[in-house]
Amino acid sequence: MDRTFNKTEKLKSKILISKLFTEGESVSAYPLRLVYLETSFNSSHKLKVGVSVSKRHFKKAVDRNHIKRLLREAYRLNKATYFNNIETQYAFMILYIGKQGTTFDEVNLKTQHLFKKFLTKVTS
Repeated sequence: MDRTFNKTEKLKSKILISKLFTEGESVSAYPLRLVYLETSFNSSHKLKVGVSVSKRHFKKAVDRNHIKRLLREAYRLNKATYFNNIETQYAFMILYIGKQGTTFDEVNLKTQHLFKKFLTKVTS
């Protein structure tokens, strides 16, 4: 798995996103929450990922966009390490549920914890 985050890997389907939140399961590593759903799509990629930051806690779009950039970068750097050997296709939504801003180091560390929790829950 390469270390890019292409357009084909992004979760954009409104139908799949609504299905993800109604039928999906989740794991948390505060201030992050991962909602996932085993699914199938036409793409050759194993994962489709979206990120979201609450408008309630971060009123300014600049702040929300900054955290979303941090989330996408942490995913991009860690996906090859954690998801190289998975066989099934998943749809992911990574949510930032914290109330204060954050740094990349914290987001990266919590993303790693989140992916470890996901893998233990799925493989067990």
